[in-house]
Amino acid sequence: MASIRQEFDIASGRFIALRKLEYVDRHGNTRTWESADRVNGTPRRSTTPSAVLIIARIVPDDELLLVRQFRPPAGKLMIEFPAGLVDPGEDIETTAHRELYEETGYQGKFLFSTSAGYSSPGLTGEAVALCVMEVDGTAYDELPENHQEESEDIEVFRVKVNELAAFISEMEAQGCGVDSKIHTYLALKQLGL
Repeated sequence: MASIRQEFDIASGRFIALRKLEYVDRHGNTRTWESADRVNGTPRRSTTPSAVLIIARIVPDDELLLVRQFRPPAGKLMIEFPAGLVDPGEDIETTAHRELYEETGYQGKFLFSTSAGYSSPGLTGEAVALCVMEVDGTAYDELPENHQEESEDIEVFRVKVNELAAFISEMEAQGCGVDSKIHTYLALKQLGL
């Protein structure tokens, strides 16, 4: 069975650490790999997510909440589902409520979350829980003010589910990148799943 033997820090910044991993493959061969990890993320091989991704559906309007923000690693504005890091001592549900409110100004009902998932396991071991929330659209006459951190510059969008593909095409035409999880959502809808 493959397993990691050792980890070595190559470089570390304020948010990200570059690490060299020495591991044994399933044939018993020793190999190496580089990994980019959050400095304060959960330890490798942990089953506890260090971040949440929130699919917030507004009812009865059948809309989704999306955010747009500049992401330096991508070098462009990105369209994403709201998301954020789990604070020390926080559970997933608390994080989802906090991050939805901070990034969008909306409050919602927590429906469920998944176990830890990995969006780019060839690059990072960051574990993310997908959280599904429901927002009462009748409680908001207009977009509420979000409560983002000073370093964030987040724009909020309410997008009709049946207009999501067109919205994404429009954002891409404007030069925005799109988080692959939104493309996954759209592909599943197109397949009728």
